[in-house]
Amino acid sequence: MDIIGFLKSQFLCHLIICYIFIVSGLIINTIQLFTLVLWPVNKHLFRKINCRLAYCISSQLVMLLEWWSGTQCTLYTELKDYGTYGKENAIVILNHNFEIDFLCGWNFCERFGVLGSSKVLAKKELSYVPVIGWMWYFLEIVFCSRKWEEDRETVIKGLLNLRDYPENFWFLIHCEGTRFTQQKHQISMQVAESKGLPKLKYHLLPRTKGFAVTVKCLRNVVAAVYDSTLNFRNNENPTLLGVLSGKKYHADLYVRRIPLEEIPEDEEQCSRWLHKLYQEKDAFQEGYYRTGTYPGTPIVPPRRPWSLLIWLFWAVLLLYPLFQLVVNMISSGSSLTLASFALVIFVASVGVRRMISVTEINKGSTYGNNDSKQKQK
Repeated sequence: MDIIGFLKSQFLCHLIICYIFIVSGLIINTIQLFTLVLWPVNKHLFRKINCRLAYCISSQLVMLLEWWSGTQCTLYTELKDYGTYGKENAIVILNHNFEIDFLCGWNFCERFGVLGSSKVLAKKELSYVPVIGWMWYFLEIVFCSRKWEEDRETVIKGLLNLRDYPENFWFLIHCEGTRFTQQKHQISMQVAESKGLPKLKYHLLPRTKGFAVTVKCLRNVVAAVYDSTLNFRNNENPTLLGVLSGKKYHADLYVRRIPLEEIPEDEEQCSRWLHKLYQEKDAFQEGYYRTGTYPGTPIVPPRRPWSLLIWLFWAVLLLYPLFQLVVNMISSGSSLTLASFALVIFVASVGVRRMISVTEINKGSTYGNNDSKQKQK
């Protein structure tokens, strides 16, 4: 291991990165709070400002993938569609198999300049989480409690609110509702069998109601659905901790552009369309495991420098006062001060570990397990 790789793997570096991310994020959240005065006066200006502020947070995570770990992301798509990416509103359907698939989705957004305005359908609990959750609140992210009877009106209201959004946006959605595990897959396929639906090998049964409502509410605003299927070369099992430690992965993303006019307006027909789409996604994954490639032309979209420059800006701004504080505490020689400093480091270490554990598959949501078995749609 070279010296740079060794340094990247050290927990002290991880603490510093997390310190920059959390402190800068809280500063940006505070600025976002003050932008609320603009909402009743100029909603468009409020949205444009918050897109830029949100980018200053989310781009730091993309920086870890692109610049820190050096992960390579190859896009497979049709050349005729490549020129439209980033120039239109779109619904992006992502498979949910890996711990860092959300990062790869954001990376896709970043390469085409829509990271700051990207939207997701997120768990309601996340809206209370500092930095990311609060950022999403000001971005007008659609939050749900995963109980459709309770969520329907909230989701519809949130989606309709995006119809006059002033920036091009991509709405990222995991139609499977939860990350793939063998236990969840077994239960999902039992549901498929009971409903007379074809079984899937590499995906969970898609939950169609949320997708159908999303298409209905954003029709004539969104131009297309981007069916996106992600995998990693050489059976890599990427983790956020691996990215934070500077480990390089090799991602392949197959994207099909499907004009929204091709998706049925009727909810039941839209449901059948989505099930058929996931059968096709399954076939693409089967082909990838067999050949190591996807259909379409392989393209590596160029990295944009902004995520790195933003992180460097915050690093310069925040590390100097931190360094001064540490030096003053150590030079004071006070046992109480040193003990307090050690306690802060310990608490920060636990906090970093808990943040990382949120993305781990074995500690993921129980949504889709036995208690949800009869609720699959």
